[in-house]
Amino acid sequence: MKPSALPEGMTAVTPHLLALREDFASARGRPFTAFNVGDLTAEVREAGEALWLLIRRAGQGGVALRAACWAGDASIATLKPEPGEIARLRVESGLGDHLVIVRTGARTLPFFRITSHFTPSVPTRLPYVPRDLYVLDRHDDPLGTAGRVHAAQRGLNAGLLYFGVDEPATGSFFYFQNLTALNAYCRATGTKPEDAVGGEWPELGFLLPTPETGADAESKTLAAGETVILSDAILLARPDDPVDERDCARHFLQMLGGAYQLLDLPPTDFRDWIGRAERTLRDLDEAPEATIGHYGHRYVHPYTSAEYPDIMVQMSIVQAIHDWGEWAGEPHPLEAEFKAGLGKFYDKKLKTLRRYLPNVGDDKDADAVDSWYLYHPLLNLGRLALRGDTEAKALFLKSLDYAIKAAHHFGYKWPIQYKVADFTVITETAGADGRGQTDVGGVYAWVMLQAFELNDDKRYLDEARAAIDAAIGLGFDINYQANLTAWGAAACMRLWRITNRAVYLDQSYVYLASFFHNSEIWESELGHAIHYRNFLGVTCLQDAPYMAIYECFDSFAAFEHYLDDSGPDLEPAARMLIAEYCKYALDRAWYYYPDALPPEAIADEQRENNGHVDRNLSFPLEDLYPDGQPAGQVGQEIYGAGAAFVFATRAFHKVEDAPFLLYCDHFVRAIERTDTQALSVTLDGGETCTARLSFVRAKRRKLPRTHVATVDGDVLRPHEQTADRIDYLVPANGRLVLRWEN
Repeated sequence: MKPSALPEGMTAVTPHLLALREDFASARGRPFTAFNVGDLTAEVREAGEALWLLIRRAGQGGVALRAACWAGDASIATLKPEPGEIARLRVESGLGDHLVIVRTGARTLPFFRITSHFTPSVPTRLPYVPRDLYVLDRHDDPLGTAGRVHAAQRGLNAGLLYFGVDEPATGSFFYFQNLTALNAYCRATGTKPEDAVGGEWPELGFLLPTPETGADAESKTLAAGETVILSDAILLARPDDPVDERDCARHFLQMLGGAYQLLDLPPTDFRDWIGRAERTLRDLDEAPEATIGHYGHRYVHPYTSAEYPDIMVQMSIVQAIHDWGEWAGEPHPLEAEFKAGLGKFYDKKLKTLRRYLPNVGDDKDADAVDSWYLYHPLLNLGRLALRGDTEAKALFLKSLDYAIKAAHHFGYKWPIQYKVADFTVITETAGADGRGQTDVGGVYAWVMLQAFELNDDKRYLDEARAAIDAAIGLGFDINYQANLTAWGAAACMRLWRITNRAVYLDQSYVYLASFFHNSEIWESELGHAIHYRNFLGVTCLQDAPYMAIYECFDSFAAFEHYLDDSGPDLEPAARMLIAEYCKYALDRAWYYYPDALPPEAIADEQRENNGHVDRNLSFPLEDLYPDGQPAGQVGQEIYGAGAAFVFATRAFHKVEDAPFLLYCDHFVRAIERTDTQALSVTLDGGETCTARLSFVRAKRRKLPRTHVATVDGDVLRPHEQTADRIDYLVPANGRLVLRWEN
C-alpha cells in the first residue's frame, strides 16, 4: 500500500509512529468487541501485530490504547467475560500467550481499564516496545492531532499522564498505569518502572522497562510458563479541556481520584504511636546521641551525634512535644528545657532567627540559610503563640519584620539558599529543574495568617495574599518540598475562609495537584522495599528519589488544618486523596524506625553527616526508597522524632471514664457523648473509602463489649478482636454510633 502523505509542517516522527499510522489506515474487518461508555464509542481490534482499544468521541477524535503486541503470526480468540469485565481475549503467538481483560464503566467519569497478562512459551527477554497510547484525529491518524501534556510520571512516583487534545477538540484524558501490578515483571527482569509513563506527542503512555544491554541474559529473562502482568492501564476521559491552571488542577484531582477508586488498595495495620512516642521521649532525654549542651542550655542534634543544632530542628521537636503535653493533660518537662535556649538563635541586630547558634563551627557558613528554613521555625512558633505561649508569641512577633523584608527583597520568589546578613544569593536554583524554592510562598503565607490571627493587622493578610498570588502560573511546577506545598494548600484554604474569594479555594487545588503528582500510588516489592510500605508516600523534594519522615508527618499536620477549614464546597476527590494520604501515612511511617526493619535493609554508612544508625533508639531514618535501596542512607533523623507525637495525638482520642482509647486512622470531624456509654463520631474521609476504628484497652482496664453502627442503623461486625483491641472497618465518611457495655 502506498503510504499516505504527511501533514505539511509536521515535525520529526519515529518509524514506529509511521508504521502505526499505516496499520490504522489499512485495518479492515469487524472489531472483536464494541461498546459505548457515555458519549464515547470503543472497540477492540487488531492492527498490525498488536491488539488495540480504540476510543472515539463522535465526529471528533480519540485515542488508541495498545492491549498486547507480538511478533509474527498470532491467533486471537474471544473468551467469555467474567463478572465486572466487558471483554476477555486470548492471543496465542510464537512468544507465548497474552490474556487481555477489558473493564469499563462510568462513575463520576467514563473509564476504561485494560490488564494484559503474558505467559511465555520459552524463556523470554522482551525487546523494546513503543509506548502504548496514541492520540487520533477523526480519521484515526495520530499525525493530525495537537495537544498539551499537563503532567507525566516523575521518577518512581505514580505512573500517570494527564493531557488535553486541542486538535481535534476531543477533551482531556488521564492515563494511569498500576505499577503495583508490574512487581513480578520488574523483579524477573531486574528493572524498575522509573519515568515509565510519559512520551512525546502523539506517542504517549507506558514504556515497558527492559533490561539494560549487556545485562546477564539468564537472570533477566521471563521464565517459561510463569505468568506476569505487562500492563494494567486505566484511562479516564472528560469532554472538555481546562481553561486555566486552577481548572487543570481540579480536573487532575478528579481524574486521579477516579483512577484511585479503581485500584485494589493495600491493607493498613494498627500502629501503637502512643508507645512509640513514650519511647521517643525516653531516648530524647537519656540518649547521649540526641542532645548537646551550649550556653548552659540543651539542644537537639539533627541526626544521631551529628550536625550542629539549628532552629528548625529545635522548633520541630518543641512543637511536637507541646502537642503531646496538651494531649496527655500536662506539659512534658522536655518542652520547657528545649524552649529555654531558643533565644540564642535570635539575632538582635538583624531582628531574625538565625539557622545556627552563634558558636557554629567554621565548617558551616553561619550566614547561609535555605529559604524555607527562615519561615518554618516561625510557623511552629506561631502555633505555640496561638495556644497562649507568651514567650513564643514575643519571639514570633519580633521576627516578622525581617521575614517580610526577605519576601519583598526576593519578590515572593525565593532562591534555594542565600546569606541572611545581606540577601546575597548562594544558590539561585536547583540543578534538576532550574527552579528555586517555588513553594516557600505557601509556608510564608501560613506564617502571615498566623500573625493576622494573633493581632488582626491587615498588613499580614495582605502579605499572605501577595505570596499566594505570586505563585499563580506555576501549575504542576509549584512543588519544591512536599510539606511546604501542603502548607501552601492550607494557606489557600484559610485565605478562602477569610476573604470568601473563590480563587483561593481553587488555587489550593493547584498545590494539592502538585503534591499528589509526586506521590507513589503503588506498592513496591522491589529490593528491600519488601520490608516496608511506600503506598501513597510522597517524595520529599521535586527531584528526590526517596520519601522522608519529616515531610511525611509535617504534611499530615498541614492537611489537618486544610480539612478543618474546608467544608461542603471542597472537591470530593481532594477530600478523599488527602484523607487517604493521612490514613496511609499513619501506617507507612512506622517503617522509618530502624527497629521495624531488618538490619540488612539499613545502609551501612550515612552520607552528608558523621552520624550513624542505632536500631535501639526510637528515632526515625530520614529516607525510604521505592526501588528498594537500603534505607537510612542520609541518616537517623532526630528532628523527625516529632512524627510519633503528631500521629499519636491525632489518631488516639480519650473518652472520659471509658476503659479504652478510641483510635481512628482518619481525622475525626466531630465526637459527641450522647449517653453514659455512647458516642456519636463523624468522619471526614472519601465517600467510597474505608477507615479503621479501634477500641484500644486503657492501661489497667478491661475492654467492654462494643457495638458500632452507621447512622442508618447498619450494625458493623468487628474486623479483628483481641484482649487489647477491637478493630472495625467502617465507612470513612459520615456519622457512626458507638456503644459499649461493661
